[in-house]
Amino acid sequence: MRLGGKVAIITGAARGIGRGIALRFAKEGAKVGIVDLDVAQCQTVVDDIKSAGGDALALGADIADEAQVERTVTKMREQFGVVNVLVNNAAVMPAGPLHLTTPADFDRCIAVNLRGTYLMCRAVIPGMLEIGKGSIIHMSSVTGILGLPGLAAYSATKAGLSGLARAMSTDYAWQGIRVNAVAPGTIDSPMLHDFLAAQQNPEPLRQQFDAMHPIGRVGQIDEVASVFVFLASDESSFVTGATYTVDGGLSVKGEQPQD
Repeated sequence: MRLGGKVAIITGAARGIGRGIALRFAKEGAKVGIVDLDVAQCQTVVDDIKSAGGDALALGADIADEAQVERTVTKMREQFGVVNVLVNNAAVMPAGPLHLTTPADFDRCIAVNLRGTYLMCRAVIPGMLEIGKGSIIHMSSVTGILGLPGLAAYSATKAGLSGLARAMSTDYAWQGIRVNAVAPGTIDSPMLHDFLAAQQNPEPLRQQFDAMHPIGRVGQIDEVASVFVFLASDESSFVTGATYTVDGGLSVKGEQPQD
């Protein structure tokens, strides 16, 4: 029970990597808030957690909306107490070259991936300051390090999240709040599946994603979730301001797939 006594909110947790993180956190003893636009799927994740003996709360919300964020954190605190772990995982990923990305899609990407992270942090930090400890983990991406074709807006937000973690760590380290980021490579997740479905030749591109990782394959959700467990736990008590690349060596190799 590495996360016993932890009260965690995970955004974008209705499916994919966020869901995987939520299941692992609950298995390790945390009480988990499942935040997502998809309210019904949030409840499904909560049901899965409770059926395995854990405890969780479904919190349907748009994290780009300040009022919804405030209500979400208030509900979580009323149910379980002060939130001492925050995972900022929610994201949207418009695909295509920048000149074909609409202003609406670009703005939504910024609103969810960056502004939503800011709003969630702003809502939970006062409680963390009260108790003198907390762990905040941003979901960055290897795209924020390398850049990948067709993902300019998404890559910009992910690079921003790594920078945000570094800056926030200097603000709060002395008050017991650690802030880190995780930058996965390509993960076998619904976001990857959606990206491939939007391409003209998805199957050859899927094979390229495997081949471009030195390990020889894309990652699995639980491999990413394990790093989040570490950063949420007291085992990482001397870790702040870091970005952990969980990418099978992709950022070292530096190759990119081509359509």
